[in-house]
Amino acid sequence: MIVNVHNPGDTADACLHSVLEQTLPADDYEVIFVDDGSTDGIAERLDTVSAVRRNVKVLHLPHTGSPMRGRNVAIAAAQGDYVYLMDQCDRLERDALARMYDRAVETDADVLVGRLVRDWGPPVAAFEQSRARADILRDRLFSLLTPHKLYRRAFLEEHGLGFAVPGGRVAEQAFVVRAYLQAKIISVLAEHVCCHLGERTEPEDDPRTLVAELRSLLDDIDAFIGEGRHRDRMYGHWFRSTVLRPFVGARFAASSVDRSLYFTLLRELVLERFPERLDRYLPVQLRVVAALLRLGRLDQLVILANSRGRTGLRADLTEVRWDAQVLVLELAVELLGNDGQPARYRTENDRLYWIPPRSVDARLLPDDVTEVSSAVERARIEVYVRHAETGVVHFLPVAYRVERFKDGRRHTRVRILGEARVDVTAAALGEPLRPGQWEVHVRMYGGAHQARSRVGRPEGPLNCMGVLSQRPRTRLVVPCWSDVGELGLAIEPRSFSESVALVSPGVSIRRLDGHVYVVLPVPYVPPSGGPPVELVLRNAARRSREVSAPALVEPGLPGRLAGQLVAKVPVKRMLPGRDQLGPGAWLSSLRTADDEIGLRFGLEVRRGKILVRPSAAVDPERRSPMGRDTVWHRLGRRLPGARHLVRLARAGKHRYLRD
Repeated sequence: MIVNVHNPGDTADACLHSVLEQTLPADDYEVIFVDDGSTDGIAERLDTVSAVRRNVKVLHLPHTGSPMRGRNVAIAAAQGDYVYLMDQCDRLERDALARMYDRAVETDADVLVGRLVRDWGPPVAAFEQSRARADILRDRLFSLLTPHKLYRRAFLEEHGLGFAVPGGRVAEQAFVVRAYLQAKIISVLAEHVCCHLGERTEPEDDPRTLVAELRSLLDDIDAFIGEGRHRDRMYGHWFRSTVLRPFVGARFAASSVDRSLYFTLLRELVLERFPERLDRYLPVQLRVVAALLRLGRLDQLVILANSRGRTGLRADLTEVRWDAQVLVLELAVELLGNDGQPARYRTENDRLYWIPPRSVDARLLPDDVTEVSSAVERARIEVYVRHAETGVVHFLPVAYRVERFKDGRRHTRVRILGEARVDVTAAALGEPLRPGQWEVHVRMYGGAHQARSRVGRPEGPLNCMGVLSQRPRTRLVVPCWSDVGELGLAIEPRSFSESVALVSPGVSIRRLDGHVYVVLPVPYVPPSGGPPVELVLRNAARRSREVSAPALVEPGLPGRLAGQLVAKVPVKRMLPGRDQLGPGAWLSSLRTADDEIGLRFGLEVRRGKILVRPSAAVDPERRSPMGRDTVWHRLGRRLPGARHLVRLARAGKHRYLRD
């Protein structure tokens, strides 16, 4: 186990605990911390740990600003059969080393890739399933070029594999690529999370260093892979990610520092190593960048970078239903352009062409560069669930079809209609999904763009029904919405009240005969009818003032129709009593004999109206600046011009500076 450290402060605590508290016996693994000239006290702290733990070693190096040299020194000092590389911002699961080592021995792997999760960026598609013998291209291992892997130490020594010093981002990736190319067996462990990646700060590489490292990497690929489609696909990865994508990034658009040098060096590399046949592996925007780069049009590249916005995605949920214990999601997915409107394509003779920004000279772009007909035919979507707490991602089976339809006489839009199925008993690589909150995401590749988004709430009401899963034990599964209307899945809520709170944004109210009837959906009603509950409304300005009303629970049809909870609350506009709902903002909660759980909505009573608000929008300071809600405050809020006079008085109070 090799961990690079440099001035982490308190952020390294999770990493240190995770590597020191592995389930493997301490005599079976060693931890090597490489301190890159830290000055924040971490060096002394590591020395103290090393003094009391025989399996911990600390190497102190002068500051280099790069982890490359430290990794080389640590690999040379390591004594175990395998080495695992990680950074100070990462965190291992407690059984990670044991699981990875067992799988590496079982498959006789030179390189084992344990499942990684992260809270940022897109999901890693390489972990759709475990592989005893993974293929670099088929299993998309180029999406896993960070050094977080288990390497056989004898394999590294045999091939003299090490990191270039000082080395940049491409040099780090080159180490992994050389290991991939020379390994006899690469295994993927997907069913268990091994490492949680922290967010890394990528330094800006010098253009000369970047080009030199990329040339060296391409030479290595040439040495192992002969000419043909296999090598072209490998070249296409770095053509997209390292050469062309920075030209459409915000950094290139916002700053002119070294822009000309970067353009000159990269153009020379493209003309030398990336022929036009590689453009087939590029999305259309990057094909445009490649064409302008070969033409030497730096001015057009700057215009394109400044006019290109972030591509969006709209994923609408058209239907949700339960098929036994499988949640079926009917989706309509469409890409959005830079202006937030659905992406459109120019149509000629049934062929589709990408429409460049108006500021770009379209005469420089031939039709074979902007045509996206074949890309639209191959458009696809991926649907996955992400655990909100751990970041674990599981891809779902999805069936879909591409739909093209006219938008005017010469334009066409593209939409994908799909059906995703969430089997909570087997969605985690054949195992049940773990308890907790799961987010539902969609990623689309189509035409000119690719983008990802959460699944949005449909227009109209949703029947928030839950079902009982019977594997591995009986547990409740509830579809629910976030506060901003994004679909999620709650597995095994802790109580009846919590299951109601999850779907409480679906509340409805009706006012009748001096009362307010508050109706909440109930995803599942136990055969016993559930515990006695009461709805509690607490004044946002005066928390001690509350109105409570017994609630009646009415069962629905399991898996077909949600039940409902109805509470009858008395309301009065003027001078309400203690047990009556009056003007102001009210927070809601559900109380049982054992606990009280806050609901995700609030009520606002004003001017004879009762409005439902998200709980986060109920702000007591805005309702009563003095933190009080007396009769005089309520009367003052109804007097014409009273609020304006108060604002003028407060402005005059602070209008002039005083000594």
